[in-house]
Amino acid sequence: MTEFAPDAGFRKNRKLKAALLRHKALSKDGLSERLFGLLFSGLVYPQIWEDPDLDMQAMELQPHHRIVTIGSGGCNMLAYLSKSPASIDVVDLNPHHIALNRLKLAAFRNLPGHADLVRFLAQPNEATNSSAFNQFLAANLDETTRSYWNGRKFGRRRITVFDRNIYKTGLLGRFIGAAHLLARLHGIDLTEITRTRSLREQRQFFDEKIAPLFEKPIVRWITSRKSSLFGLGIPPQQYDELASLAADQSIAPVLRHRLEKLACHFPMRDNYFAWQAFARRYAPAGEGPLPTYLKPEHYKTIRDNIDRVGVHHASFTELLAREPAASRDRYVLLDAQDWMTDQQLNDLWTEITRTARSGARVIFRTAAEKSIIEGRLSPALRDQWTYLEDRSRELTSLDRSAIYGGFHIYEKTA
Repeated sequence: MTEFAPDAGFRKNRKLKAALLRHKALSKDGLSERLFGLLFSGLVYPQIWEDPDLDMQAMELQPHHRIVTIGSGGCNMLAYLSKSPASIDVVDLNPHHIALNRLKLAAFRNLPGHADLVRFLAQPNEATNSSAFNQFLAANLDETTRSYWNGRKFGRRRITVFDRNIYKTGLLGRFIGAAHLLARLHGIDLTEITRTRSLREQRQFFDEKIAPLFEKPIVRWITSRKSSLFGLGIPPQQYDELASLAADQSIAPVLRHRLEKLACHFPMRDNYFAWQAFARRYAPAGEGPLPTYLKPEHYKTIRDNIDRVGVHHASFTELLAREPAASRDRYVLLDAQDWMTDQQLNDLWTEITRTARSGARVIFRTAAEKSIIEGRLSPALRDQWTYLEDRSRELTSLDRSAIYGGFHIYEKTA
């Protein structure tokens, strides 16, 4: 279990700086990168925004599989445990995500039952959650993680965020809150979509209430600036990819299309991503789904498999460089490659290819539709992998989070 410095910040986070910075500090692009880095060095994703159910379809997980995944909000690695893989290594450059992943693991292991777990991780305004932390979790955490959650921010212990609503916090949570405020200033209450009862009603709400917002001058002005979307966790490189899809280089039409998919393509009763976007919480019992890792039918299996997870404050490439050849089966890169230079991509895939067993699979998302590695990997690396293009296209259409342009699957040739 790799140690981390929870309060180091961007200036001292060498791992994050190495991954993000490409330009000189005083250049326009360099300033943009550093602003994003400052924002990204805090908690970004209380909930992961990649659909773990889609991941598991793509990976076709088996009990002998050994997985390496980026941590983010931790929902994905917990969902994978429902398939009882042999091991999961979780990596993340953000120490706040490391602390959150370790807390979620401890909650599964040490809270008395499933109802307590759901109360702690899924229900807002539960004032007893910090007491549950004191009673069941604190003594069972490593010292660094315990100090992180006992530490104070704005005078309150960090753990007390679970007494309120952690999903309204973090960079993404605050961005969604700002979007709700902007909509209310235009007379729209986005939470009303949660009261719709059919896809037809969802479509009507989107067309009449949400879509017109993207024509407002303030929205077009905001979305024309890279820094305005840092709250979505979109770094400067990803903004450029998204802007390339629009004729006028504004990403307002792209965001409108993605939000339309989120609002209209999946019933509210089946899509917890939509609940988080439009209600800033999970659905009350009986009105919508919980994430896979919190569903009661998976509770015992996940709890029994908690010890198969290792959490590391490291980059994907850094972790794999320490591992033996032909030792891993599944790799989950989220959208991290959208950040990378050609050299970083090739370094990463060198280690993936070295550590991959025959038949191994790599899955990842991209802001734009096309695969990020085509034309950028060296032929010696690329020729060892088969792109499952048809399956990738099929699963892209099923992605409930709806915020990515492409979902991609590569398989190691024998």
